[in-house]
Amino acid sequence: MITGRDIIVIGIQAWDIEIGSNCKNIAVEMAKNNRVLYVNQPLDRKSQYAEKNTDKVRLRKAVLRGEQAALKKEMDNFWVLNPRTLIESNNWLPDGPLFDWLNRINNNRFAEAIKPALEELKFKDFIIFNDSSMFLGLFQKELLKPDLYIYYMRDYLTKNPYWKKHGVRIEPKLIAKADVVCNNSTLYTEYGLKYNSHSYMVGQGCEVDDFNDDIKDIKVAEDLVEFDKPIIGYVGFLSSRRLSINLLEELAELETKWTFIFVGPEDENFKESRLHQMQNVHFLGSRNPEELPGYIKGFTVCLNPQQVNDATIGNYPRKIDEYLAMGKPTVASSTKAMEYFSDYTYLGVTAEDYQKLIQLALDEDSEEKQKGRKDFARSHTWANNVKSIFEAAENSEK
Repeated sequence: MITGRDIIVIGIQAWDIEIGSNCKNIAVEMAKNNRVLYVNQPLDRKSQYAEKNTDKVRLRKAVLRGEQAALKKEMDNFWVLNPRTLIESNNWLPDGPLFDWLNRINNNRFAEAIKPALEELKFKDFIIFNDSSMFLGLFQKELLKPDLYIYYMRDYLTKNPYWKKHGVRIEPKLIAKADVVCNNSTLYTEYGLKYNSHSYMVGQGCEVDDFNDDIKDIKVAEDLVEFDKPIIGYVGFLSSRRLSINLLEELAELETKWTFIFVGPEDENFKESRLHQMQNVHFLGSRNPEELPGYIKGFTVCLNPQQVNDATIGNYPRKIDEYLAMGKPTVASSTKAMEYFSDYTYLGVTAEDYQKLIQLALDEDSEEKQKGRKDFARSHTWANNVKSIFEAAENSEK
């Protein structure tokens, strides 16, 4: 276990991002036994104009002008750096030498903006933990000269149009030069192994205590009481890119005696789907995060009916941990990432599969099965996730 070290965290999610972040959770956990410098991405030339009215850009401009300190202590052993530099917006360029030239300039500026903070904090023999920053992170091993360089993959970014343009060529180079590659899914681990023999599956952390009914007095959400059981439920953003509307429509038609409950905001395709005309399907809208355990507790069986596409095939579904942490039988789409959960979930492809598997889950649920699901999911803490990352790092040094 790595303790008493200095760690630089770089990535694609800023400390002041408004959504949950794996990188932030991992960094905070690392800081319990190490010193951590969390480095936000620098302001780029396009964003300084396009997003000039956002608080994020205003702060970074103030840092550039010297009106705000670049380095701020957030908590014990933990500092956040807004680099005092401006980088060029280069993703619009065709893939090739001109992009590479500007990307090298950006890497140099980034590294030079980090160095004063390292001197101020007296960081020595430090580790770099890079959360998926394949462009700005490409040359930091050479420029900052860390003792250890960890590249962390948690999304199939090269399938995203923004990253795909240059990332298909760039990311393998970064994977190859990293000392260790950590991944939260078996798909990414296999991808990493193509370029680096030190590619490890480290799993995923989750706020499992929020879904632990044994230590919290979680009550079933009041607005579930009126619905007939069994309740087949889903919580989360209802995105037609990630979830199969067709599968859900077919399933709801196959089993009209089951009640289907969806908790979360919908995209336009979901709003316009036939699901809204079905008598056994109910959309309850958005709820605050702290309310979600009460809904999951009220479900008889939980669902994760993913589309199988580039956006979902490798993603670690934190939602599954939340369902299982409450002991709930869970039926989900069969993807590469879901193989990790196969002993504790029911995996299918078609609406007919889902129908049979939900019925099986209803028939064979037991206290023993519930305990197995809870124990499995509750092992996926951020502490255990960071422990796995550090063990992978130590293995790479042997």
